[in-house]
Amino acid sequence: MGRADARRARVRESRRAAKSGGIRRLFTWKKLLGTFFGIILLGMGAFGALYLYVDVPAPNALAERQSNVYQYSDGTLLARSNSDVNRQIVDLAQVPKEVQHTFVAAENKTFYEDDGIDLKGTTRGLINTLSGKGKQGGSTITQQYVKNYYLTQDPTISRKLQELVISLKVDQKQSKGQILAGYINTAYYGRGASGIQAAAQAYYGVDAKDLNVSQGAYLASLLQAPSQYDWATATPTGKRLVKDRWAYTLKNMVEMGWLSEAERAKQEFPVPQKPKPAKGMEGQTGYLVEAVNKELDKQGISAEDREAGGWTFTLTIDKKRQQQLEKSVGKELESQLDREGNKVDATVQAGATSVDPKTGKVVAMYGGEDYVKHYVNNATRQDYQPASTFKPLVLAAALENESKTQDGNLIGLNTVYDGTSKRPVVGSDTPFSPQNEDNRSYGPISVQKAMNSSVNSVFAQMIVDVTPAAAKRTALALGVPDKNFPERPAVTLGTMNASTWDMAGVYATLDNHGRKVTPHILQSAEHRDRTVKPEAAKKEQAISRASADTVTSALTGVVKSGSGSAASTSAYQAAGKTGTSEENKSAWFAGYTPELTTVVALFGESPKGGRQVSLTGTANSGRANGGGFPARIWADYTLGALGGGSDARFDLQDVERGEVPPPPTPSKTPSEEPTPSEKPTPSETPSKTPSETPSETPTTPSAPPTITPPTTPPTTPELPPQPGESDGQPGERPGGGGLLGE
Repeated sequence: MGRADARRARVRESRRAAKSGGIRRLFTWKKLLGTFFGIILLGMGAFGALYLYVDVPAPNALAERQSNVYQYSDGTLLARSNSDVNRQIVDLAQVPKEVQHTFVAAENKTFYEDDGIDLKGTTRGLINTLSGKGKQGGSTITQQYVKNYYLTQDPTISRKLQELVISLKVDQKQSKGQILAGYINTAYYGRGASGIQAAAQAYYGVDAKDLNVSQGAYLASLLQAPSQYDWATATPTGKRLVKDRWAYTLKNMVEMGWLSEAERAKQEFPVPQKPKPAKGMEGQTGYLVEAVNKELDKQGISAEDREAGGWTFTLTIDKKRQQQLEKSVGKELESQLDREGNKVDATVQAGATSVDPKTGKVVAMYGGEDYVKHYVNNATRQDYQPASTFKPLVLAAALENESKTQDGNLIGLNTVYDGTSKRPVVGSDTPFSPQNEDNRSYGPISVQKAMNSSVNSVFAQMIVDVTPAAAKRTALALGVPDKNFPERPAVTLGTMNASTWDMAGVYATLDNHGRKVTPHILQSAEHRDRTVKPEAAKKEQAISRASADTVTSALTGVVKSGSGSAASTSAYQAAGKTGTSEENKSAWFAGYTPELTTVVALFGESPKGGRQVSLTGTANSGRANGGGFPARIWADYTLGALGGGSDARFDLQDVERGEVPPPPTPSKTPSEEPTPSEKPTPSETPSKTPSETPSETPTTPSAPPTITPPTTPPTTPELPPQPGESDGQPGERPGGGGLLGE
C-alpha cells in the first residue's frame, strides 16, 4: 500500500471513530436513564393530574335504567325487558361469611389487602382494548364494583382510566365490607338477576341468607360468564368450564384458610334449578328473545351490556309470517293432539325455522308449545338426528366430487342403483346393510326415483361410492354442524345431530344455487351511546351451482310424486325432503320454494327429564313421519307466508343427469319405472338376473362378492333389529322405529 492509500485509510478510520463517538455521546447511560425517569415522572404527573381531575361520580342512576326493546322487522313491539329491574339490595351481614369469601376467592384473593386496583391486570386490559380484543384483562373487586355502580360497560380507554382513579378513591373512602356488599349487590348473574338476592332466588329458590358455600361458589363462578355458565343452557364445554371455576374457587378458599380440607371434600357441585321465564316471555316471545340474545353474545353485546338497558334490538322476524307459522302449527298439529289424555301426545315437541334464502334472515321461528312451559328452544336444539333430510347432501357430495358407481358410471339423477332392502354395501371396510322403509325391495332404480321414495339401500351404496369423508366435507361446507358425525356409511341416514336452524341454512344454500346462507335473527342493535352492526356472514360458494341445482331438481320430484307429496300444490313450486330418525324419535320435512326455505320437525321428548322417546302413536295416527305432520305444517305455512301462492320458478342450470350402463336386454332399460319386488328371489350372478342384483356390483373376478337379499321378506312388522355397522353405529329398524327412509 502506498503512502497516499495509507493516508486515505487513516482519514476514513478517523471519520468512523468520530461518528461512533458522536452516537455514544448521544446515547449515554446517563441520558438513557434520564429519559426513562423523565417519562416515568411525566406519567406520574399525568396520573396525578388525572387523580385530581376525576371525582367519584354519583351512582350511575340504577333507578333511571331503561328497558331494552325487542321489535319485529317492521318496528312493531315484540317484547320489553328490564321494565322492572330484578334487584333487591341486601346488607352484607345477611350473606353468610363463607359465601362472602367465595366471591373473594373467585375474583380477587388480595381484596382485603390491596389498594383497590390491579395495575398488572389494568395494563393488560388497556392493551387488549387498544388491540381490539375488547373487555379482557383482570380487575379487582373494587374496580368491578366501580364499573357496575359508577360507570358504564363500554370497553374504552377513558372508561378504564376513570375506573382506575375512582377505584383508588373509593378504596380510601369506603370499607372493604361496603365495597364487597356493593359488588355482590350490583353484579349481573344471568337469568335477569342483578345482585346476590335475585341470583339466589333465580338459581336456587332461596334467599341470600340461606345460601351454602357450594351454592355461593357457583354464583361467584357465574360472574365470569353468566350466559355461558348457566347450567340450564350451557354447552358441554360451558358446563366443564363452570365446574372447573367452581373447584378453583373452593381450592382458593382452602389456601386462604376460609375452608378446611375436610369441609372441601364434602362439597358437591350444586346443580341449579331450572330457570323461570320472565313475565312477558310467554308463547313464542321467549324463544325469539332467547335466540336473539345468543346472537348478541356472538356479536359482542354481552348479557352484562344488555343489563345496562337502553337498547333497541330489531329482529329479522316478519310479524305476519311469524303469526302464520304459529297458526299452521296450531291447525295441523296442536289441534290434533290430546296432551292431557294421551301419553304419546304429551311427549310431542315441534320446532321450525324459516329463512329468506337470499339473505339468511330468519323470518319466522317456532320454538315449542310455550316458552314458559317448555324452556328448550326446539328450533335451535341440536340433540336429535336430521335423518333422511341428509340424503340430498350425499347426492350433492357425489356431484361435487364427480363420483362414480362401483361400475365406473358418473353419478347423476338417471344413474341406476340396486334398491334391494338390506343389500350389503360394496366397497366399504365397514359392513352396512340398511333396511328400506317397510322392508320394501326395488329392482334397478334411478337416483331420482330413489330420492322420491328415500330408498336407504341406494344412498348407503352412494355414500360408499363418494366416501363418507368426502360426503362429510360437503355437508360441513353446506352448514351441517360437526356433532356426532363419524365418517362411516351409516351417516347417509342422518345419524349426526342438527337443529331445524342448521338444516334451514343447509337447504337455503341449496335454494341459493350453492352460495352459502347462514341464518341470522338480529337485524340491528341500537343504543343511545352506540350502534352495533351485526357482522355479516361470508357468502362463499359452498358447492357449485350445477351441484346445487341438480339436487334441487331431484327434490322437486320428492314433492311432486314422492314421500313429500303432502307439501305439493299448484300454488307454488317446491322442493323438499322428508326424514324419520331411528326409532321414530324425530320426524322432519325440509323444503323450499324459490323465495322461502323452511324446516319443520317433531321431536319425541319425555316430560320427565327430557329423554328422547318414540313419536309412534302421535294423535293416534301410527308412525309419525316427515311426510305427515311436518309436511302438512310446512305446506300450510308456506302457502300463507307467500300470500296464497307464488309464480316464482326455480332457475336451474346444468342439471347433471349422470350415466346409465347399457341395458342388459333391448326390452328392459334402466329408465323404466321400477316395480317393487314383493318376494325377491335368491340373487344370482349379475349376468343372469341383473334386475335382482346391485347395478354397481363389479363383474370382474376380483370384485367383492354380491350378498343376496333374503329369499322372502318378513311379513310381520315385529322384526328383530337390523344392525347398522359392526361397531354399533345406529342403522335401520323396521315397523314403528328405525331410520325408515322417508
